[in-house]
Amino acid sequence: MPINRQIKAKEVQLIGADGEKKGVIPFDKALELAEEQDMDLVLVSPNAQPVVCKIMNYGKYKFEQAKKEKEARKNQKAVELKEIRVSTNIGDHDFEFKSKNARKFLEAGNKVKLSLRFRGREMNNVKIGEKVLNKFVEDLSDLASVEKRPLLEGKTMFVILTKNK
Repeated sequence: MPINRQIKAKEVQLIGADGEKKGVIPFDKALELAEEQDMDLVLVSPNAQPVVCKIMNYGKYKFEQAKKEKEARKNQKAVELKEIRVSTNIGDHDFEFKSKNARKFLEAGNKVKLSLRFRGREMNNVKIGEKVLNKFVEDLSDLASVEKRPLLEGKTMFVILTKNK
């Protein structure tokens, strides 16, 4: 934003520090008014005819804008992808335990990637692995939906779950 002498205009529509409209006045007079109040003349709308300028404390304005941006970044939460590894011959207790952990991750707002690695001859029975992953999806269906269906990449099959809206 151009301020003070950076503004190239003969006449400006002036807005005072208190927000009151002063009308169309010559640029030099507007700059003089701003300097009398120990403030800056800031170009608000360069496309208007005549251009619109406001009297304000520009340093304070910039500081408050930076503060707002910092606060917005602080309140922003990035979604993490948590991975849970299972095997084709998973026991009931292990299944319940890993399902409970997946539920915890989903409730915290994270995505869950369930991955199943085939070892040796297990590659011949890919359907068994798909059944295990579908069992997880079914168990978590009240809380989560499938973002990516069971997919086989090399020796690993995985599915990605996200929390329902």
